[in-house]
Amino acid sequence: MRRWPYLAISAAVVILDQATKALVVASVPNGESKPVFSWFAIVHWLNTGGLWGSLQELSPVPRMAIFFVLPLLGLGLLAYLFIKAKGRLELVLISAILGGALGNLADRVRLGAVVDFLYFHLPSGKWGWPAFNVADACLSTGIILLVALGLFSKEDGKGKNAPDPV
Repeated sequence: MRRWPYLAISAAVVILDQATKALVVASVPNGESKPVFSWFAIVHWLNTGGLWGSLQELSPVPRMAIFFVLPLLGLGLLAYLFIKAKGRLELVLISAILGGALGNLADRVRLGAVVDFLYFHLPSGKWGWPAFNVADACLSTGIILLVALGLFSKEDGKGKNAPDPV
């Protein structure tokens, strides 16, 4: 199976992610928001931390170790999974995850933080899901679906159908 054409998915994710972030940076001042619906706004938040802003209070050296070294190790793992992938769906999901990882890593290298801009919240505005971006969406969706694929696949690793446990 030809694998390299699937990297176009990764490239498309990076391009879409970086283009949308550039648009937000150019049109919404940092720390501000533009309401779109009563339950959704475009915001411009710089996330120097990790998932949902965690670990922002770390000093620069440990933060660099966590947010640069670990993603590089993750990219190595993704490359391995990409090479070992057995099916098209696996390749699509790994490619989406890879694109998301590269999109956020590009922000960290360029800005020292990740630009988050999609903010869903209750109409009252009192509670909302933490802001995220295109890269985050591809990363989290790809990981969830890849894990589900692994959990619910009926293959035993040798290409044969495993017996039904029920």
